[in-house]
Amino acid sequence: MRDLRRLLKYLLPHTGTFIAATVAMMVVALLEAATSALIVPVFDQALAHGQARATPTPFALQRLIPASGLHALRMIALLLIVFTVIKGIAEYFSTYWMAYIGQTSILSLRQELYSHILAQSASFFERHRTNYLVSRLISSAAAIEAAVSNTLRDILREGFTLIAFLATSFYVSWRLTLGSLIIAPPVAGLTMRFGKSLRKLARESLEGSKYLTDTAQEALANQTIVKAYSGELREGSRFTAVAERVRRANLRSASIAGMSPPIIELIGVLFIAVLLFFGEREIRLGRMDQAQFLLFIVLLFRSYDPMRKLSRLQNAMSQALAAAQHVWEVMDEHAEIIEKTDAIELLPLRNEIEFRDVRFGYAEEGRHVLRDINLTVPAGRMVALVGESGGGKSTLTKLLPRFHDPSSGKVLWDGTDLRDAKLKSLRRQIALVTQETVLFNDTVRYNITYGHPNATLEEIEDATRTAFAHDFILELPDGYDTIIGERGTFLSGGQRQRLAIARAVLIDAPVLILDEATSALDAESEQLVQRAIANLIRDRTTIVIAHRLSTVRRADLIAVVEAGRIIERGTHAELLAHGGQYQRLYELQFADEEEELVSSEL
Repeated sequence: MRDLRRLLKYLLPHTGTFIAATVAMMVVALLEAATSALIVPVFDQALAHGQARATPTPFALQRLIPASGLHALRMIALLLIVFTVIKGIAEYFSTYWMAYIGQTSILSLRQELYSHILAQSASFFERHRTNYLVSRLISSAAAIEAAVSNTLRDILREGFTLIAFLATSFYVSWRLTLGSLIIAPPVAGLTMRFGKSLRKLARESLEGSKYLTDTAQEALANQTIVKAYSGELREGSRFTAVAERVRRANLRSASIAGMSPPIIELIGVLFIAVLLFFGEREIRLGRMDQAQFLLFIVLLFRSYDPMRKLSRLQNAMSQALAAAQHVWEVMDEHAEIIEKTDAIELLPLRNEIEFRDVRFGYAEEGRHVLRDINLTVPAGRMVALVGESGGGKSTLTKLLPRFHDPSSGKVLWDGTDLRDAKLKSLRRQIALVTQETVLFNDTVRYNITYGHPNATLEEIEDATRTAFAHDFILELPDGYDTIIGERGTFLSGGQRQRLAIARAVLIDAPVLILDEATSALDAESEQLVQRAIANLIRDRTTIVIAHRLSTVRRADLIAVVEAGRIIERGTHAELLAHGGQYQRLYELQFADEEEELVSSEL
């Protein structure tokens, strides 16, 4: 019920439409009962051969239908047509209005969920795989939409129909109707038990589907490695194992869903068989006649159809609520970077960025990745971070745009703690170029202007020329309007990196965070990228995770990061003269590059 109440919250803005749809469903239910009630005058006319009918017609119908004769048959036929037309119109509008409510409500839910996900910190995305979040946003939300548009509509409609049939049955014979309600508790108990089992199995199926998507996406995204190491059979076995779990859960769900309606129907039919004997007694005692008893049996039989449907619909709602639980799990997880209500507008950097006594650790790992970091980055200067992989360099750079906040200590911007500043005012002053180039499956223009959507053509072309990208862009089939494919797959590695650099150039941010790896590029592409990087860092405050000797030499300060600590700092010459860890890194990473540079100069 808690999940259902939370789901119904999204229907509140559509209360008027929901009431109109409910009224339309009530009209459908009443006309279903009224159509069934016409069996009495039909039966009377068949037995009386034009004489006055033997039994009264239920409700107001007795004032509409003449006692006997051709006029009675005409009126019955007319009422059947009118009832059917009005019922069809009411059913159409109830279906459309509930679909409108479902689609609009789920649009609001998806928007809220999407905004919630985007607002989370980097740690949230490090905990959850992309496929997990996408499945909640698409598949689980679609299941909820079906529950609102179809399942809830049908539950209300069948519920009203059942009530209308029971009300008519009370009119015909309240004694037999009360007796028939004896089966309500066992039917309700069975329905709840089946629903509970189905909800558990639906959750298991949804979890299995998530793992199935993860398994398939991982293998398909890494299909080059799969093929290179002949891993097709291994990946096929992994996929089959997960798919088998989903199949078993779905088959158990189908077994329960298929079992519950026949069991409930069998209970109802057995009870009707008993009621036949009580009906014969009622007729013998003169409390009802044959036409009334026939109508009662018809109503009772027809009431089991909505009961059976309600059993199925309750099962469907249980599965939808299992999907809703998955959405609430994401919605209830809060890992946002909190902005203070009195946060200040951050002014452009004038003096320095300072990391003061900074410690940071990922909660899942239970250890500190950064320990007692003290580092000052003067405005307009370049600071290079070097060190072995896993030392904490990338984590340190994530603290500046507040993808994470320090566990303790402060990151200061001209003396202002970043936690006291407005996020937008901070992030619009920082450009980011990552080692793994991030591009969208859209046009070249869209990717370059991602941080500055209103840029003019002249500004765009100036940025691409600075990044040495303009010439190759003009050679593409549609120039700046060329679709570059998922993650820029239609471009080379060097072209992708130059687009990312052009994107950073265009926003003209005063502070730059750069991971300048070029190890996967050929010599010509690497040279162009290095020239583009040189243009990018000019006159900017730059924190760079350095992979190239040319970058290290240009740095005003080099910080050697190892096991989450800065163990050495100084210029290239100073650190080499010191003879510590930097010299060892130099011999391992940079010595060969320096020999190449010397050879090329000679």
